[in-house]
Amino acid sequence: MQPEAIVAPPSALAQRRAIAKAITLLESTRADHRSQADGLMTALLPHTGSAFRLGISGVPGVGKSTFIETLGLFLIERGHRVAVLTIDPSSTVSGGSILGDKTRMERLSVHERAYIRPSPSGGTLGGVAEKTREAMLVCEAAGYDVVIVETVGVGQSETAVAGMTDMFVLLQLPNAGDDLQAIKKGVMELADLVAINKADLDKDAATRAQAQITSALRLFGHQGHPEHAAAGRDAHGQVLAQWVPQVLQMSALAGTGVDAFWAAVSRFRELQTANGRLAARREKQSLAWMWERIDAGLKLAFRQHPQVRTLLPQITRQVAQGQLPASAAARSLLAASAGQN
Repeated sequence: MQPEAIVAPPSALAQRRAIAKAITLLESTRADHRSQADGLMTALLPHTGSAFRLGISGVPGVGKSTFIETLGLFLIERGHRVAVLTIDPSSTVSGGSILGDKTRMERLSVHERAYIRPSPSGGTLGGVAEKTREAMLVCEAAGYDVVIVETVGVGQSETAVAGMTDMFVLLQLPNAGDDLQAIKKGVMELADLVAINKADLDKDAATRAQAQITSALRLFGHQGHPEHAAAGRDAHGQVLAQWVPQVLQMSALAGTGVDAFWAAVSRFRELQTANGRLAARREKQSLAWMWERIDAGLKLAFRQHPQVRTLLPQITRQVAQGQLPASAAARSLLAASAGQN
C-alpha cells in the first residue's frame, strides 16, 4: 500500500474503507509497513489540525458509549462529521479486542457522517492504543471536524488521552462513593470538564457530587493543572480570558443536558483559541509524541541488538534465580548494546 494511493482527493479520504486501510497500515508492526506509514503521515499532515479533539474517560459503567453515541448524533444533526476512536482492553490470549463499544453504538456506527474505529489497547498504559494519535490525524485529514477518543476505562490511570486531545472530559456517576473517592482519582486534576452522567437516577446524589467535584476542581486549579491556573496577560497588559473547569449534570440515555455540555465545550474552544493555550497545548503534545516514539524506538532497537539477544537468556535466568541483581543486569545489557565491555 503506497501513501499516494490514500492521499488523493478529499472525496477519496472520506471513504470509510480508505480510512480503515490507512489506520491498519499505521498499526502494523512490519518494517516495510512502518516506512509506508511514515510517508503516509507526512503526506496527510498538511490536511490535519482543523478538527476539535475531545478525550472522554470514566470508569466502567459510567455510560461512555451511550454518551458518545448521543453526543455524536447531536453533533451530526448540527452539520458536524464525527469520528470516534474507542480503545478496548486487549485479550490476554489473542491480543485483540471484543469491539464492545462499537457494538453498543448501533445508530451512530451506521451513520454516513460518522466513523467509529475500535482498537485494542495492546497493553499500552494510559487507556489509549499506541497508534491512537496517528489514527486521529487520519480522521482529521478525511474531513471529520470532531474527533472523540474514548479510553479503556479502567479507573485512575486514564491520563494519556489528556496528552493528545484539546479537551479532556471525565464522566462521573452520581453515587461514585464517599467524598474522597470522588476526588482522589489522578485524572480529576487533568479534567477540563466533568460531566455527571445518569443524573436522572438520583438527583440529590448528583447535586451533592456536583458540589463536591466543583470544590475539588477549584483546589486543583490553584495547585494542579497549569492550564487551569490564573490567567496571564498579553503583550499590552490586558488580562487574558481563562477557562475554569466546570461540572455539569446530564443523562445521555434520556438525552438531557447534551446541549449544555456542547455549549461548554464550544466556550472552552473559543477561550483557549483566543488566549493561545490551544495552540500551545498542541505544540507541547507534538513534542511529547516525538519523544515517546524515540523512547519506543530505542527500546525496540535495544531488544533487537545482536549482543543483547545473545546475553539476554543467561542474564534473565540469573536474575530470576536470584544470582544477579536486576540493576546490575540492566547495566550489563545496556553496556552490551552500547558496545562497551
